[in-house]
Amino acid sequence: MKIRNRLALYFTIISAVILLIALSVIFITFNSFAKADFYSRLVDRAKVAAQLYLEADEISPDSLNRVRERYLKQLPGEVTRIYNDKNAASFIKDRQQYWRSNVIDMVRKRKDVEFAEGRRQTVGIYYYDNQGNFVILTSAEDIQGHRRIDDLIEIMLAMFILVITGLFFIGRWFAKKSLEPLDDVVGEMQLVNSRNLSFRVNEGNGKDEISVLAQNFNRLLKHLENAFEMQQTYVTNASHELKTPVTSIIGEIEVALHKARSNDEYERVLRSVLIDAEDLNETIAGLMELAQVDMGYTQAALDPVAIDELIWELADYWTNKLGKGLFAVSIKHLPADPERLQIPANKALLAIAFNNIIGNAYKFSDNQRVQCDLYADNSQMVVTIIDSGIGIPVDEQERVFESFYRGTNVKSLPGSGIGLYITGKIIQLYNGHIDVKSEPGNGTTVIITFETGEKVN
Repeated sequence: MKIRNRLALYFTIISAVILLIALSVIFITFNSFAKADFYSRLVDRAKVAAQLYLEADEISPDSLNRVRERYLKQLPGEVTRIYNDKNAASFIKDRQQYWRSNVIDMVRKRKDVEFAEGRRQTVGIYYYDNQGNFVILTSAEDIQGHRRIDDLIEIMLAMFILVITGLFFIGRWFAKKSLEPLDDVVGEMQLVNSRNLSFRVNEGNGKDEISVLAQNFNRLLKHLENAFEMQQTYVTNASHELKTPVTSIIGEIEVALHKARSNDEYERVLRSVLIDAEDLNETIAGLMELAQVDMGYTQAALDPVAIDELIWELADYWTNKLGKGLFAVSIKHLPADPERLQIPANKALLAIAFNNIIGNAYKFSDNQRVQCDLYADNSQMVVTIIDSGIGIPVDEQERVFESFYRGTNVKSLPGSGIGLYITGKIIQLYNGHIDVKSEPGNGTTVIITFETGEKVN
């Protein structure tokens, strides 16, 4: 069953229960009022009978009966009896005693009773008179009232069926209108395939559950797009980047073995092979990092990572590696809530991203001092890494995060062009943003920003 039909059905069932309760209350109230009114009329009949038969002593019983029949409209099936202290009928003939003695004694004991006998209603009163104490019982059937009750039931049943039917279709229409944005999102989701992972569904106003669903689906698409892109990059470039140094090594060795060489020539060949081997080793390390990042996109669990603690750990690592004073950390501002310094991430991948930036800073500045600044408030964290190296040409700064791209001014330096590509993907994975500002000869500044508007649980 579709959701719209299920919602309409639930809405109809709930409405039906409420309407049924309301109609039941109306029916019970109306029925009670009708019975009470008829009982009141019977009491009046019993009192009139007492006045006619017991108070008018000088009028004969036959005359009283004629007055009663002339001026009092007979109720359907009406029976009135007056019983004396011996439970014998008085004034009104009763060939076969209409009510048993136990009923008469009950009225005498309780003084005033009302009870039903099938569809008939009966009242009894105990009346004191100078001629004696009498029990007066009056009974009749409220045929008109029963007819009204039956009509009321028919009207309620017809109204119940019409209202519930109308509510079902109205509920289905409302459900359809409410779920139209979801249908739109599903329709857009069906357009997504492996060839257009860059497609994003419309997130709407961002205030309802459907918008949240669209946002999470877009976030998933973003991760899948990055994962597919890295896999394609890995497959496309790995063979080429690995083949180049291997071919160079083979060529150098074949040339050296072609004929006898001097020691100096062999030493030159070995140095060339060593350089190619180092390039190959760096390329393999970069490809392994790329594979690790690719795995992180699909498998790594997210934990709260404190950026300030990670920076101090990196400071210890580079200080131990290069010496004291070469990696300087400056805390510009910290929020009052320490949780604002945390982001949900994989700590090992973040360490790779920061180390790639710091490693490049040292490589392209000949191991000169690197500055790392941290600014954090209640809405964002900004990590700034500054070096005094050779810088990046302005027209090449937008390409430094492309896979296997190397700047024109660093061709003579070792490297594979994978590091910053990996860094950009990791920062993007954890909803961060990375910018580069540089001038050739005046160093490079890398700015990493993470939004921290929501706390990490």
